[in-house]
Parts: sequence; structure tokens; C-alpha cells
Amino acid sequence: MRLKVAVIMGSDSDWPVVKGACTQLKELDIPFEAHILSAHRTPAAAAEFAKTAREQGFGVIICAAGMAAHLAGAFAANTTLPVIGIPMKGGAVDGMDALLATVQMPSGIPVATVAINGAKNAAWLAAQMLAITDADLAAKLAVHRMEMSGQIAAKEAKLQAELAAL
Repeated sequence: MRLKVAVIMGSDSDWPVVKGACTQLKELDIPFEAHILSAHRTPAAAAEFAKTAREQGFGVIICAAGMAAHLAGAFAANTTLPVIGIPMKGGAVDGMDALLATVQMPSGIPVATVAINGAKNAAWLAAQMLAITDADLAAKLAVHRMEMSGQIAAKEAKLQAELAAL
């Protein structure tokens, strides 16, 4: 059985960005669930989800939160599964507070952190984590990397053709 990814957002206002992670996971055929849980407004439910995530078949947890951005840290404190934080843009300092809150975790409770609003990269990182023990997924990721390389080579060829025509 392939492990699932939990995609957690602190508010439904995060969904337009977080949807990118869900779309990417779906394209990679990685099973996932998405939920709204708040470290501050539903702390018991968030802690319970994190504590039972492994038993529920999850292998990685992605958490998106803005401003105080405590969600990823709250999940990391309650599980030994890898947690990826997506700091969300917004608030008084346009996401920098969320970024700093997400990366500044105490020793022993790490949270991998992607860029502000970096939901798609969170999905890719989750896929790479799962691919450590999933050879089929690892092969799928390798094919994608080769496709990206081909796309850049085609763009380079187009640029050189345009330069030659100047």
C-alpha cells in the first residue's frame, strides 16, 4: 500500500494556494487527504490527527499557515512523520512572519519549509520523501526531471535561434 500525504491548512482561505499541492499530488498518483485544522482554534483535533497519522497510513504531512504559522510546528510536535510547512503570504509583513515562524523550530522538532506560498514544491518534496521507499514513484520523479531538462533544452535552442536571427 502506498503511503498517503496529509495536506492540512489552518483556514479555508489557504485553499487557493494549497490546491496546487493537491493537484500536483494527484498528477503523481499519490493518495492524499486535505483537511482544515487549526493549531489555535481546534488544537485537540489537530494534535489527535498528528498523533494518529502514521496509523492512518500517512507518510508525510504538509501544513499551510500564515501569520503566526504555528500549524506545522504543532503537527511536528505530535508526530515523528516528516512535516513540510508552507508559509502563507499575507498579514502585516506579507508572509515573512509565517516563513520565519515555520523555519525557526526548536532542535529535535524539525519542519521542512518551502517558499512562501510554495505549495507545489511542498508536494514535490513530499513525493521525494515517499520515493525513498517507493521505487515506482522514484522512477516517475526521474522521468519528470528528464522532461524538465528537455523543456529547458528546447527553450535554449529557441533562444539561440532568435539570437542568430538578430
